[in-house]
Amino acid sequence: MKSVGLVTEYNPFHNGHLHHLNMAKQVSGADVVVAVMSGNFTQRGEAAILDKWTRANEALVSGVDLVIELPFFYAVQPAHLFAQGALTLLNQLQISELVFGSEHPEIDFNQLVQAEEQFDSEEFSQYNGTYATRFNQQLKQQTGIELTEPNDILAYCYHKAVQQMNSSIKLTAIERVSNSYHDQRISSQIASASAIRHAVFNQLDYRESVPEQTAIDLFQSKAVVDWNMCYPYLRYLINQASIDFLQGIYQMSEGLEHKFKEIAENAATFDEFMSQIKSKRYTYSRLSRLCLYTLLQITDTEMKQAAQLPYLRVLGFNERGQEYLHSVKKDLTIPLVTKVDRDLKQGALNLDYRAGKFIEQMTGAAQDLKKSPIIMK
Repeated sequence: MKSVGLVTEYNPFHNGHLHHLNMAKQVSGADVVVAVMSGNFTQRGEAAILDKWTRANEALVSGVDLVIELPFFYAVQPAHLFAQGALTLLNQLQISELVFGSEHPEIDFNQLVQAEEQFDSEEFSQYNGTYATRFNQQLKQQTGIELTEPNDILAYCYHKAVQQMNSSIKLTAIERVSNSYHDQRISSQIASASAIRHAVFNQLDYRESVPEQTAIDLFQSKAVVDWNMCYPYLRYLINQASIDFLQGIYQMSEGLEHKFKEIAENAATFDEFMSQIKSKRYTYSRLSRLCLYTLLQITDTEMKQAAQLPYLRVLGFNERGQEYLHSVKKDLTIPLVTKVDRDLKQGALNLDYRAGKFIEQMTGAAQDLKKSPIIMK
């Protein structure tokens, strides 16, 4: 069976994702579609608007054959680790081709990856801007090109990951259509996930831009988790924690633990907290991820351990997806997980379990322990 892979967040699944799915089938000629999807938290360090089981079901209803969860360790990371994790899982599953959206699919991303070899490493030790800013300065010097759009950045990271892994996966870029990634307006049937989330949070009409199943799920959702809901828990933890404890949080560096303590004492809202913690040294996403690591009390040691324990967590499949999974299962070199027991929740899946438990507390929807994959008939 020829397979095509998609790397997704589906936050939520919308008409643009449906277009991507249909185009992936068309350009690849694949028999089976495998989506690697972020779990309950996204790359920007924010809770997904719907839990992972709901979003996996939406994907299956819309035509995906097999949904695999991208582990927390990879899902809530900068683009290069996010891409590396997704490609690791797709490579394990012997995916023939990865089809992804890009704002500028005509770019020769392989050429850009090769250009990075000529970068001056000393430039990255300067404190005159974010890593992305310094990266783009050098990339423009070498190639005349800058990568500022989210999907272009991921495209670059996919090519770099494939080269590093020496993988045979074919990479195919298709042009992102209609609204831009950060657009907050819904002006057509294809809108950005950001615009749809903005509409949901502000009680605006989003129905024309999502498939029927997504519209039903958003309407029936009992609680949409965002940082406004999570901040009181984060603030309490920061105020109560010692400096030594905060120093042990993953990616807590350069004295940020002191700034967290100082600002959390008086910042009444998450927006207020972020506006005071933000500086030219750090992107919003970097700080939002750090807030999430702090909220879930994830230490540097735990993340290092998680990096050594890769696995394939199955969220759902239809008959075709099940057949494909069965055909590649004998060649897997990492564990295939279909149910989380007490050993897994304390071991390889501990971070995902803790992330899911927080969402379960906020929404009341069970997430992990003994939960079986969705089977689409």
